[in-house]
Amino acid sequence: MVRLGQNFLSDPNLLDAIVRDAELGEDEVVLEVGAGEGVLSERLADAAAHLHSVELDRRLEPSLAPLAARDNVSLHWGDAMKLGFAAFEPAPTAVVSNLPYSVATPVILRTIEELPTVGRWTVMVQREIADRLRAAPGSRTYGSPSVIAQLACEVRLIRKVDPAVFRPRPRVDSAILGLRRTGDGADPATRELVRAAFAHRRKSLSRSLEHLQPGSLALARMALEEMGLAPDARAESLSPDDFAALSAKLGESRSQGKR
Repeated sequence: MVRLGQNFLSDPNLLDAIVRDAELGEDEVVLEVGAGEGVLSERLADAAAHLHSVELDRRLEPSLAPLAARDNVSLHWGDAMKLGFAAFEPAPTAVVSNLPYSVATPVILRTIEELPTVGRWTVMVQREIADRLRAAPGSRTYGSPSVIAQLACEVRLIRKVDPAVFRPRPRVDSAILGLRRTGDGADPATRELVRAAFAHRRKSLSRSLEHLQPGSLALARMALEEMGLAPDARAESLSPDDFAALSAKLGESRSQGKR
């Protein structure tokens, strides 16, 4: 049975490979979201100084009892989208998980935003999510998650994963995705701009922003032209760095307008 959207890894070779891919140091503090039956968790606890393991399904408590008894493990029961990761002590430095596919994208983006101490992610995700987060401008899968992730991280596909390694076998392809932090990432204003820009993909970026902030159409067009971009450019044509620059330029223009 799939519990709460999870498919459990059953291949020990792949489990070992995930830990190797994570390149954990002896002083590493790992955050794992979706402990499942603890097979990856045990390996992570062996490799790291401390493991924060999150699990929602209390029916798995008997399977996770040996893990919870370990001195270097903190087992957190609850919804990963509601738990306060920033309050975890010691602070996580890496995220290594077989992520529940239903929350994979928001968990990755949330940990990027809320955990500046995390420098690396090694996560099992649906192949479609891996393609989306590392998508290039202009591609069909490029969107808000791509921009937000790439403003903070280098994103790469580590390996494709055969559905046969899961129990039960999922109906979708999977992949191990690696992220390495390269900067602080998007500030709140930039995140808001990016989400608004992709909210109406058939419209130009400036018209999409007009829905968020009525009266901003001319300002957005002017900012795009000053950046050397077409005033009617669509969101998918801008790179992550373009979005950061546009956000800064719009913020500066609004500040000047209030003087």
